[in-house]
Amino acid sequence: MTTRKLYSEELVQLSESLEEMGNLVEASLKNLFFSIENKDMQLAERIVADDRNVNNLERSIEAQCLMLITTQQPIAQDLRTVSSILKVVTDIERIGDHASDIAELIQQMDHKQLERYSGHLQPMIAASREMVHEAVSAFVARDQKKANDVIASDDIIDKLFDKVKNDIVIHIKEDRSDAIESLDALMLAKYLERIGDHAVNICEWEIFRETGTIQNTRVF
Repeated sequence: MTTRKLYSEELVQLSESLEEMGNLVEASLKNLFFSIENKDMQLAERIVADDRNVNNLERSIEAQCLMLITTQQPIAQDLRTVSSILKVVTDIERIGDHASDIAELIQQMDHKQLERYSGHLQPMIAASREMVHEAVSAFVARDQKKANDVIASDDIIDKLFDKVKNDIVIHIKEDRSDAIESLDALMLAKYLERIGDHAVNICEWEIFRETGTIQNTRVF
């Protein structure tokens, strides 16, 4: 097998592992939706436990990338591909962390509080899950158009977060008796907003891989 063919096959394996990692965090976001919907604390516990699988896969992909850099010494676009994968797995791992953090908060919140804010939080979970799915799909498929579409869609989750924040502030002003629990809901919404930001990062790394440009700045 030629060196180039071996390198190409290793890149395919990396792409498949990255897609698997994306599927894991997407599943966690799906489970978050149903955990809140059904007040299912066992499902929330499972999300926390599943984050270990995401972390393990991140370390495996990082090791593969570093081995590839050491043995193949990629240049130009090949180097951009490997370095962007390293960046993307970090963003996916952070998404998994945020999902786990949300699941832990869910377990601490009163069912009444979950019920009060579920109408706000569920659309955010659905939007963030869709962004993550489309972002990972864009990266794996090397689809710049889809990547730009995902970046543009971040406004949706930002507006949803602003609505949650404003409603919580109004509620606390009117009734301070459950202010701490309301702030927990705000923190939960902030984690979801950050998940959207990480999805944007993934798309920006796809654009970098193809163009050498990140956030309109030429790198190489």
